[in-house]
Amino acid sequence: MAQQWREAQAQTQAEAQKRREAAARQEAERQWFSRAVGPVTPLHQRNHVHLQQPPPEPLPLQLWLDEERVLQESISDDLDVSTLLDTDDQLSFRRPGIGVEITRRLRAGHWSIQRQLDLHGLRTDEAREALGEFIRQAHRNGLRCLRVIHGKGLGSPGKSPVLKGRVQGWLVQKKEVLAFVQARPVQGGAGALLVLLVPAGHAQTASANESP
Repeated sequence: MAQQWREAQAQTQAEAQKRREAAARQEAERQWFSRAVGPVTPLHQRNHVHLQQPPPEPLPLQLWLDEERVLQESISDDLDVSTLLDTDDQLSFRRPGIGVEITRRLRAGHWSIQRQLDLHGLRTDEAREALGEFIRQAHRNGLRCLRVIHGKGLGSPGKSPVLKGRVQGWLVQKKEVLAFVQARPVQGGAGALLVLLVPAGHAQTASANESP
């Protein structure tokens, strides 16, 4: 019994010694920084770093310029285009200085239709905005020939084609438009127009002998 007691006592002492050594190592690790840098004097007043406020959002200058340009290029609903249209065999419009051959070639399909806009179901203000944006984007992308579908007005009150006349007036006011003609029956007939745009990068007016 005495032998077992001595062995248990020795084991207890050994474990206690291990715990003391582990605690000493931990304390030495905690004091390592202090021993490395030497004595430290605490500051009476802490220095706080004040981070600079993030810069304000950039002003949308280009957006404002675009909106101002749109306002400058706004198209009126009050323009009477009846005196500006050619009522030859159907209907057409061409800028001053543009020969009648241009509208004839446009009606004959000399230029392929590259994009179209359908204005069915839109209110007048919505149609005006959609047409203006459509013409601007098409000209910016270098397109030449477009089709604008305005409908024949059979569903309007009194079956009067209100939108048809408005679209003609709007197109006349767009500087990107060189000419337009009523579409052929297979392309929409009286319910659509074929529109020829000024070539991208060219002046607003073009000569009558302009090449496609």
